[in-house]
Amino acid sequence: MTNKLKKIAVIVAGGSGSRMGSELPKQFLLLKGKPLLWHSIKAFTDAYNDITIVLVLPKEHLEKGEDIIKEFNTDIVVTEGGSTRFHSVQNGLQYVEKQSIVFVHDAVRCLLTADLIKRCYEQAEKNGNAVPAVAATDSIRIIVNGKNKVADRNNVRIIQTPQVFKSFPLLAAFKLPYNESFTDEASVVEAAGNEIFLIEGEYDNIKITRPIDLIIAEKILDERKLTNA
Repeated sequence: MTNKLKKIAVIVAGGSGSRMGSELPKQFLLLKGKPLLWHSIKAFTDAYNDITIVLVLPKEHLEKGEDIIKEFNTDIVVTEGGSTRFHSVQNGLQYVEKQSIVFVHDAVRCLLTADLIKRCYEQAEKNGNAVPAVAATDSIRIIVNGKNKVADRNNVRIIQTPQVFKSFPLLAAFKLPYNESFTDEASVVEAAGNEIFLIEGEYDNIKITRPIDLIIAEKILDERKLTNA
């Protein structure tokens, strides 16, 4: 039976706007008149009306986050980020109850769908975790000792968020000392001795990092509106 465990989404929004050529952090840039962060929050509230959301923001932008959440009629906590993604997530996990399913999501992956959120929840409840991934479509080469060689792209997966875990192994993993190899939550949970289970992601679930990504995101939202009309 599903949907028994409490749902908590830790949305990490600690990035800067450097690659966007903007002084404003990416998560506050506008997409269809709303901040990217707003779109991410809405995806989770569309998926579940009983979800708790923890927003992890840079200290100097906590007030902006407080303004954004006023539009939502759900339980949202705003907290300060850390010096790395690992430490930001660690800060957000302070608000996680022991028996729950935890989504950890990049705020600038603002095109995720309620369907992906629900599929990840169901798999995490069953297998302990769910990490969305899509197959590589480009040719891939690996650099080893200064030389490069082709890799079989059939064996390559591009990892996305939300990465979703039962709370106990996630909380235990984030007690590990920080290591530079911790590039996402899956790498931390894996380092603690847990197997990671992938789930099919969405190619539209792009990360907004450059100006062209905002244009692509607008087109994706326009297409969704036409499809749902």
